[in-house]
Amino acid sequence: MSHTFEELVAKQRAAAAAHAQVQELRDAYGPPAERRMTGAQSGTYETALRAWRDLAREVQTAVSEYARQTGRPRAEVEAEVERAATEETD
Repeated sequence: MSHTFEELVAKQRAAAAAHAQVQELRDAYGPPAERRMTGAQSGTYETALRAWRDLAREVQTAVSEYARQTGRPRAEVEAEVERAATEETD
């Protein structure tokens, strides 16, 4: 599947937002290793964590495909996407 640069930026923003949600839950509930979460809290946290990991994986796959299609280094594309995602939200 072909992606535009703008789609990559949108995917990166979605993954960053999901990561922020995981961090907020971790701050509110405490570290998962302590297991002081209630059943509902644990379910909420695990769902948020899976969503973040899925979105992050999608970004990585899309960036790799885009880099391959454009003949550019993957690290270069990834850096540009991350920079654009943070610049547009600041």
